Amino acid sequence: MSSSIAYALGALLLYGLADFVYKRGAAAGAQPHQFLMVQTWFFSSLALAWGLISGTLAFHAASLWGAAAGVLVVVGYYNFAWSLKHGSVSTNATIFRLSFAVTAVLAVLVLGEPLTDAKLAGLALALVAVWLLLAPRDAGAPEKPEDKASLGRVLVATLAVGVASFTYKLGLVAGAAPIDLVVAQGAVAVTLATTFAARLDGGIRPSHAALRHAPVAAVLLVVAFIFLGNALRGGEASIIVPIAQMGFVVTAVLGFLLLREPFTLRKGAGLAAAAVALASLGMSAS
Repeated sequence: MSSSIAYALGALLLYGLADFVYKRGAAAGAQPHQFLMVQTWFFSSLALAWGLISGTLAFHAASLWGAAAGVLVVVGYYNFAWSLKHGSVSTNATIFRLSFAVTAVLAVLVLGEPLTDAKLAGLALALVAVWLLLAPRDAGAPEKPEDKASLGRVLVATLAVGVASFTYKLGLVAGAAPIDLVVAQGAVAVTLATTFAARLDGGIRPSHAALRHAPVAAVLLVVAFIFLGNALRGGEASIIVPIAQMGFVVTAVLGFLLLREPFTLRKGAGLAAAAVALASLGMSAS
């Protein structure tokens, strides 16, 4: 296994755990803007500390791609957190991590990354896994306004994070180190998230639920983004990002085991398809 694939698998695990923490925070009553604000406090501090301790932090023009990612990540994670107020984590996290399709398309169209048979098979199986994990609505069940709002928010989040992952690859191609991008992202994200929360609340008033859950998400995400950057430095975005974003498998399993979300044969088939997709994408990288 190459180091890029190993880093991508590490990011997969951490993204999946972070998405689950987001759901726990939403269930505990954390408002999305407060959760994101507290998360960025810890994310930016941890990223800067990592860069200073490792001695690898060096800002230059290419680091601005990380700043662009910061804007997109704030949009993405705020809308994802909002969507979890009314949506199932095994469903919404699955849609959210479909952002890999956005990144893969951009990598092929803009960077000219090749479409091999193994890569196409892996991407197709990943899409099948997403479809299987999205439970169909009961025929007689009425559609609620909050369901539509939740779906709309998670689709916005999916698009934003897909483009953010692509900006990471652009920054690395331009010469930035992974930690440069993560620190730049954190600096922009903490500024935007704190300003936004302060305007909504008339001051900085994080809730107990946000203070309890958001730091955990921050630790998971800062390491996940560093892993993603290291993976992208030596691998194709159309392979690495789909692997990393398949953290929805981890989130779905935790939703089944810990939140007692319903498990069906359809969802079991979705998890199996995701495992085969991972194997196929790993083969396409070798």
